[in-house]
Amino acid sequence: GAKTALLEVHGCLGGVWTAGSLSWILDAREKGGIMAEILQRLDELGARSRDPQGVPTAGYDPEAMKWVLDRMAIEAGIDVWLHTRVVAAQVGADQRLTHVMIESKCGREALAGKAFIDCTGDGDLAARAGCGFDMGHPESGKTQPMSLMGLFTGLDPQAISDFFVHRATSETWNAPKDRLREMLAAHGVETSYGKPTFFCLADDLFALMANHQYGVNALDSRQVTAATLEARDELHRISEAFRKEGGIWKKARLVATGAQIGVREARRIHGRAAVTLDDLREGRSQPDAVCRVTFCIDVHSLDGKGGKGLESQPVKALPYDIPAGALIARDVEGLYLAGRCISGDFWAHSSYRVTGNAVAMGESAGRMAAVG
Repeated sequence: GAKTALLEVHGCLGGVWTAGSLSWILDAREKGGIMAEILQRLDELGARSRDPQGVPTAGYDPEAMKWVLDRMAIEAGIDVWLHTRVVAAQVGADQRLTHVMIESKCGREALAGKAFIDCTGDGDLAARAGCGFDMGHPESGKTQPMSLMGLFTGLDPQAISDFFVHRATSETWNAPKDRLREMLAAHGVETSYGKPTFFCLADDLFALMANHQYGVNALDSRQVTAATLEARDELHRISEAFRKEGGIWKKARLVATGAQIGVREARRIHGRAAVTLDDLREGRSQPDAVCRVTFCIDVHSLDGKGGKGLESQPVKALPYDIPAGALIARDVEGLYLAGRCISGDFWAHSSYRVTGNAVAMGESAGRMAAVG
């Protein structure tokens, strides 16, 4: 019921889901609210992938996702501003955020609001408003690598079933990835991610995550640019390797790469509470829980040394709650957080950062902002 403006830097809603062609939703099961509604709408469009037994998987058609999110925003009466970037913030004497400055084709403008929610992933608004934050590994400062998604067509799911991940396989999660890596290596392509992963989205539409861009600062546009160019080059070399393999791969085509590279880690904004490794170790419940996380600790190799896959987990994560305080900025009034920029430590962040949790956080932050 609150009057709401949604500012989006890309030409579509959804961030890494759509502009980033992520195509795979992690930790969405057993979540209600908006997350459940999105999945239902994708099902109605036939836009969710299914395994050979017909069971829905985490995959979806990113183009259909754009339409679903457009319709949901329009039906909710949201004032959507695409192609718009937040560039500055105005904080009053009482440390309350009062305005955001935006830039677009219309030039520079200011928007006033009673409450603001930072869903930038990188914590851009919070930082511009003067909030404190942490970033990277507590000892080295290193952040997780970035990955650029690629969408492929021209492949028969049955013919290449040994090379992609789906529920029906009796093998380990890693076996299809290892076969794919070995096949590409035979044609001179050593993937920067040690476990290149194919997901079947629908019919002959596949998503591929095969690259790691190490040591990139998500807050430096020049570094992100270089990472994007390198990642896109790797995806096209992979596409060429498929065709060199011939046979069942000869018609493979890379039809799209993400307009936005997938950033796993940037700022973690200081909140009134924080999610910590101890919360994961103990599986803590919270009296003000806004989201139940069931995902594992998922730290991708920080530098590619000693393997290009995942770092070892310090503990086995048990299902745990995110408290409301982790979504409320500590240093500025009237500012809420959602997604991977909420308040938490390095290890907890690697678990709660995935998009199924981001949706639940966003819904909760919206409710707090509306009644706050």
